[in-house]
Amino acid sequence: MSIGHTLLGLLESGPRHGYDLKRAFDEKFGHDRPLHYGQVYSTMSRLLKHGLVEVDGVETGGGPERKRYAITDAGITDVEQWLATPEKPEPYLQSTLYTKVVLALLTHRDAADILDTQRSEHLRSMRILTDRKRGGDFADQLICDHALFHLEADLRWLELAAARLDRLKDAVIA
Repeated sequence: MSIGHTLLGLLESGPRHGYDLKRAFDEKFGHDRPLHYGQVYSTMSRLLKHGLVEVDGVETGGGPERKRYAITDAGITDVEQWLATPEKPEPYLQSTLYTKVVLALLTHRDAADILDTQRSEHLRSMRILTDRKRGGDFADQLICDHALFHLEADLRWLELAAARLDRLKDAVIA
């Protein structure tokens, strides 16, 4: 996810302080990975430097200055281009799990145990996501579905790999 583009998009509804941007980001996108304040302010500094945002006002008070940021026309154009550009699909052609299975075979360890342990972990994660989905709002349900579909695909691969372990062993050790 592009944090800069996400913050720009949040600014399209109107100027905000860094604190407000962090809160809006965490509420909409950061359930699993909230932003750190330092990340918000370093991103805003970079966007300011590139002319994608401007300081709309500065408040002084009992603490540090609070800058209010507004998106510029260049920022709006940048968000539009980012939204229109498709994301490159992640093919996972060299996953860590595949590496573990091959290394287990190369070192004469039980690769089936690795696959079984991973299957259990995937199922545990799926149960957690399913519970979260039941109690979540529509947006949370949609993000949980995304994760669940990826886990289901991984489970299919785990089953396929388990069924083909002997052939994989022959191919790897040859």
